[in-house]
Amino acid sequence: VAYKYIIMHAYVYSNRNVYLSLCPARAWYQAAQRFTGDIGSKLYGVQGHCVMIGFADLLPMTDGDLATMTFLQDVVDIMLGYIVKSFDRSTKVIDFQYPNELLQMNNWELSDEPETLDDVLVNCRATLEYAVKTAHPRYFNQLSTGLDMVGLAADWLTSTANTNMFTYEVAPVFVLLEYVTLKKMREIIGWQDGHGDGIFSPGGAISNMYAMLLARFKMFPEVKERGMASLPRLAAFTSEHSHFSIKKGAAALGIGTESVICVKVDERGKMIPSDLERRIVDAKQRGLVPFFVSATAGTTVYGAFDPLIAIADICRKHGVWMHVDGAWGGSLLMSRKHRWKLNGVERANSMTWNPHKMMSVPLQCSALLVREEGLMQKCNQMQASYLFQEDKQYDVSYDTGDKAIQCGRHVDIFKLWLMWRAKGTVGFEAQIDKCLELSEYLYDKIKDREGYEMVFNGKPQHTNVCFWYLPPAIRCMEDGEERRRRLHKVAPIIKARMMEYGTTMVSYQPQGNKVNFFRMVISNPAATFEDINFLIEEIERLGQDL
Repeated sequence: VAYKYIIMHAYVYSNRNVYLSLCPARAWYQAAQRFTGDIGSKLYGVQGHCVMIGFADLLPMTDGDLATMTFLQDVVDIMLGYIVKSFDRSTKVIDFQYPNELLQMNNWELSDEPETLDDVLVNCRATLEYAVKTAHPRYFNQLSTGLDMVGLAADWLTSTANTNMFTYEVAPVFVLLEYVTLKKMREIIGWQDGHGDGIFSPGGAISNMYAMLLARFKMFPEVKERGMASLPRLAAFTSEHSHFSIKKGAAALGIGTESVICVKVDERGKMIPSDLERRIVDAKQRGLVPFFVSATAGTTVYGAFDPLIAIADICRKHGVWMHVDGAWGGSLLMSRKHRWKLNGVERANSMTWNPHKMMSVPLQCSALLVREEGLMQKCNQMQASYLFQEDKQYDVSYDTGDKAIQCGRHVDIFKLWLMWRAKGTVGFEAQIDKCLELSEYLYDKIKDREGYEMVFNGKPQHTNVCFWYLPPAIRCMEDGEERRRRLHKVAPIIKARMMEYGTTMVSYQPQGNKVNFFRMVISNPAATFEDINFLIEEIERLGQDL
């Protein structure tokens, strides 16, 4: 930092713009030579000749500190410029290029010989130039949007520390922060005194798979050593609108996708408890062993919240592990206004909660919370003696790596913890409440607006607003196969035009027998009522001729 300010003052003092425009290296050399003695000649070469700086000039190279600071400052300047543009509504959300065109526009191939740091900076600029600005106030495409400045700072610090989460000895502060934060999250769920267990994993899909793994081990601990051949055929249950990761987890664990039984949902996408119980009873009669029910708190498309209290009653009656996939909707527990939608979650055996969605923690940040303490350790530990020695000088219960299925585990906790410190629980609450308010505003704007038709009736439970846009040419058509065929093409074409113009992005999909419709989700704290109005007008502008 001292070198940086010395050289900055040197440049102001010398006021030689021509040197910076013609040869930045020479200007740096002269400034550094005057104010730092021999450092300048070591860095930029004797007699002020322009020298191309490369990877070999950076730390840990001897006397590589100034070159390192200069290079990293350049990278930070690039990132800061990108951040500012990301929040500028006059900029594009995306500069869309087709894959083959983007491959040809830049040289993305890897070479045997090193490039200069100037070339590396060009690569950095090109990467961000064609990146999707997920922080843009008009980016609504995914459940994870926005960019939090404190979270970003924490992510930079995490990468700077560059450590592993498997033992306290290599990540003392991060391990303690994970312990504190998971306990706080369990308290919010409603488990007494925050007792239980948990871990941060690489996304909600892995957290859901952890839950299925624990449920199987809880019922059949012998599976750890003897495998699936020692078990009867198992049955897991989830709703028709649940996340695909439930089936994917069953496939990965050797349980099989055919053993995942989908339960019917009502018109709003909520699991029907009576159908769940009927299918559990039917599975038992067919010789299957029900072991796992995954209820969803905030489905991906409709944003529906399954009736957790009724599901908990059924799980207790039949002795089945109850998991709540709250990857999308779990953060509503932070809101006193909306947490009622998860009533009954405190009765679950486990819960997935993704702060990188509604809480805008930078990707990735997903937690699995488990009510029974010690179960994860029993299920997953392998007691590798080169990592988890029992005779260390500290309490080895803080060596959390053996309860994970991974060995190396990224530090995901610091982003969430630092944001929580900066915002407080009330800050997250206000952010979440605002997003729900915006979704209700959108619903109220379009529910009776000409050219719009809601996928289901009633206000959305989450920020998901699902609707069809009907261009003028379709509005007068009678309901039938031809109308459905044409309507199915509308959303994909409008979405493609959005990306071509770069003005906004919103997702679409079919669901069951329903043709393609827009699924608007709001999790970006930067979004405003004006951005919602813009989206409506842009859909109409891009789709009126279809």
